[in-house]
Amino acid sequence: MNDDASTRIELAILAKAPLPGLCKTRLIPHLGAAGAAALQGWLLQRTVATAVNADIGPVSLWCAPDETHPDFQRCRAFGDVRLLPQPQGDLGARMHAAVAAARTPAGTLIIGTDCPALTPGLIRQVADALGRHDAVLVPAEDGGYVLVALRRADPRLFEAIDWSTDRVMAQTRLRLQTLGLDWHETAPLWDVDRPADFERLTAGMPALRALVATPEQA
Repeated sequence: MNDDASTRIELAILAKAPLPGLCKTRLIPHLGAAGAAALQGWLLQRTVATAVNADIGPVSLWCAPDETHPDFQRCRAFGDVRLLPQPQGDLGARMHAAVAAARTPAGTLIIGTDCPALTPGLIRQVADALGRHDAVLVPAEDGGYVLVALRRADPRLFEAIDWSTDRVMAQTRLRLQTLGLDWHETAPLWDVDRPADFERLTAGMPALRALVATPEQA
């Protein structure tokens, strides 16, 4: 743990409430709406626990549609987690808002809840690398990214990006280059977005199948 406040980095998590029909929509045909929501609840808890255990700085949980869902409130049990409602706008606008609201001068690290392969150790490596670069990214195998860390807020980085496509990472690299920013990338990780991703996840965690099973699947 680094107790120097000047080097602490805020970790902002953007998350959807585990409401049937709102989250994990690409998995609804595979798991049903209730099963997809149960998976989102599991991913949410795992992500917040990972963020708190990384201990790189304060943790903020940006909640959609708002912070009142009981699963968001339960996240406070992991530690000092600040709950905030996500603002309006596309993903880029919401990520910029999280960076702009950060309480740490050394920078901000942003993640979603879709990557169970993300570990406290990797988060600490990213935080350390941010001390030497303007930005750090963890690419996703599907062409996006699962984490972005920035020293300072710049809305231009998130503008005109084709979110939820396989072009996100390539467009982000080009934008970083255009802005003259120095960045570092880690090895890619994988998200849980599609049926094949869920099967990959449960191959190592078979008990998770029972958690997300709906009555018609049981």
